[in-house]
Amino acid sequence: MNPRAALGRFGRTVRSQLRGGDYTVLAIPAFFATMAIEYAVLRRAARRGRIATPGTDASNVDEPVGYEGRDTVASLAMGVGSLVANAGYAYLTAPVDRAVYQRRVFDVGRRRWAFLGALVAWDFLYYWDHRLQHRSRVFWGNHVAHHSSQHYNLSTALRQPWTGVILHWLFLPMLAAGWTPAQVARAGQLNLLYQYWVHTETIDRLPRPVEAVMNTASHHRVHHGADPQYLDRNYAGILIVWDRLFASFEPEGERIHYGLTKNIDTYNPLRIATHEHVDVWRDVRRARRWRERVGYVFGPPGWTPTPAEVPAP
Repeated sequence: MNPRAALGRFGRTVRSQLRGGDYTVLAIPAFFATMAIEYAVLRRAARRGRIATPGTDASNVDEPVGYEGRDTVASLAMGVGSLVANAGYAYLTAPVDRAVYQRRVFDVGRRRWAFLGALVAWDFLYYWDHRLQHRSRVFWGNHVAHHSSQHYNLSTALRQPWTGVILHWLFLPMLAAGWTPAQVARAGQLNLLYQYWVHTETIDRLPRPVEAVMNTASHHRVHHGADPQYLDRNYAGILIVWDRLFASFEPEGERIHYGLTKNIDTYNPLRIATHEHVDVWRDVRRARRWRERVGYVFGPPGWTPTPAEVPAP
């Protein structure tokens, strides 16, 4: 294929992703409407000195952080960049998806209730995808953008990374099991859309049966906490049961401070999207041994060699 034809195919892929077939694109008007409602509720709460729906004594939604103009614009810019990037990545991942599906071992996608199974399977794999992004720095470099805001509101949900394609391989087992590429894609879109509403401080704890099974605003506020007791907890997408099963659940308690353990203090979308990748590259270049280089890339965020591993100058 010549470069001109390849560029044309790429453009068609991007346009098809950004048109009505994408649930995320269809939801954009609802995003803006609900953000406007949340903003109004928080403004009213601030004027009254309290939130509109106070919770129990243990509630964590007193004195909500609310919106900050530059922070919100940065989150929206990250969301737009993510949509464009993912549309472009589809040009690369679609052939891989088709190839794996053509070599599928089963035909799960043709069975009754297949799409419900796809939702559960995607949610399970997302739990491990999310957990991996918190445990390995090369993948944290992708996810850190989503945690970079010190505010917590619906616009924070749209602060999405631009390099999520590096974890696309984690969902290929669904295609090998026989779910179609379209089923897998729709399951992923619905999973991420579900997570939109949990990014708010205007919703307190829900009834106990819901909190026991589903990911909620209370659970996800914990996930965005930079406080020591909240770090690397509550990875759930839709079902919080995965966290309960795999010992990563933490209930909401003390007031949460949002953001990173070392905040980057920037509203520049390009820096938000790339700062950790740049830092990884800097550390790898400075490393003196391959053991250190591997640690800086694949070790947990914040990894440094122990004094015994650092060679004498």
